[in-house]
Amino acid sequence: MRVVFAADHAGAAFKAELIARLRAAAGDGHELIDLGGDGSDPQDDYPDFALALGRAIQDGRGDRGILICGSGVGASVAANKLRGVRAAICHDTYSAHQGVEHDDMNVLAMGARVIGMEPAVECSLAFLAAEFSGQPRHRRRLAKVLAIEAESMGGAS
Repeated sequence: MRVVFAADHAGAAFKAELIARLRAAAGDGHELIDLGGDGSDPQDDYPDFALALGRAIQDGRGDRGILICGSGVGASVAANKLRGVRAAICHDTYSAHQGVEHDDMNVLAMGARVIGMEPAVECSLAFLAAEFSGQPRHRRRLAKVLAIEAESMGGAS
């Protein structure tokens, strides 16, 4: 799986450590792609990095994404403005896994100022290991979400 990462100035150092830890934990099972945010510029704002990550998901450069900002809130809000991106803040493994299984979540947002590195690694691994269940009730609900997206963004999804 190709996993894209991005972070604003508040999440950049956390993102870099998370990528290193996931490389060690996940081995060669995933291609981890850093889209930026190195923390050197306090003007590195979360909408810019949420957009870069969302576009990478949209154009197929990434299958899933992990997005980091200070709280995870702004990054999640911004990422969800892009068609086809389903981002959620998860600071526990249950939500990170279940969000994929039930809601076909494709972007995990976390807050560098909220979660510690060990739980972030665990959440990331749970997110990456999960698969959409495809159960009829989950497909039905996802279809409703996609219909809302299509109606609000104009045109079919």
